[in-house]
Amino acid sequence: MSFDNSSLILIGLIFVWTGFVRTGLGFGGAALGLPLLLLIGGSPVYWLPIIGMHLFFFTSLTLFSSLDSVDWGYLKRTLVWIIPPTLIGVIGLLNLPTKVIVIFIYCVTIFYAINWILDKKISSNKSWLDKVFLVIGGYISGTSLTGAPLIVAVYMRFVDKSMLRNTMFVLWIILVGIKMTAFVVVGVSIDWQFSLYLIPVAAIGHVLGIFTHQKIINNDQLFKKWVGGALLCISSFGMFKVLA
Repeated sequence: MSFDNSSLILIGLIFVWTGFVRTGLGFGGAALGLPLLLLIGGSPVYWLPIIGMHLFFFTSLTLFSSLDSVDWGYLKRTLVWIIPPTLIGVIGLLNLPTKVIVIFIYCVTIFYAINWILDKKISSNKSWLDKVFLVIGGYISGTSLTGAPLIVAVYMRFVDKSMLRNTMFVLWIILVGIKMTAFVVVGVSIDWQFSLYLIPVAAIGHVLGIFTHQKIINNDQLFKKWVGGALLCISSFGMFKVLA
């Protein structure tokens, strides 16, 4: 797929942003980046392999020296609820019409944005609701890699705050591995070269996110309100564009 120079600049800025969010928050790179990329062009099946490769690469770098800061026990217990719906979501991504997937992504993003603007936390205090969140979050992750907020809402209850980001990173690696394997098996055309070109750009955001992670966590509500407002405008415009 080819882009003009102005589009390439915007794509570069978006990948700086996704890298920043991924390490700054510990999740949300795809959720906060994919809606922007879809406005520029391309389909979810085009962008998700690129986002997935970046997620796999950068989270692996972050985890290289901190695998002892992962809650392996809780991660293993929850995979049984996350992986099956993830597989179903991947099947949907590969078989449903592109327009349906794009509308689904924008709807999910608008939901997150409104919650962040209103400072309404997605939370659960019941075991059965935890499982519902994990299943839905797994399905959304399989479809678009944007199910992080639902899964994080559950993990925050049971994983120590100091281990949360790294535990989520391991989970993302597992889910991205599933998705990338499916892409290869069914013969999805992956723009490997463009993905490699974008790694140095995303690395800028990755480094910025590492240095600002604690500040973002300390100002989580304010950060999400600003981001939620921007996402609501962008996703609403994207939805109107798709439906028009």
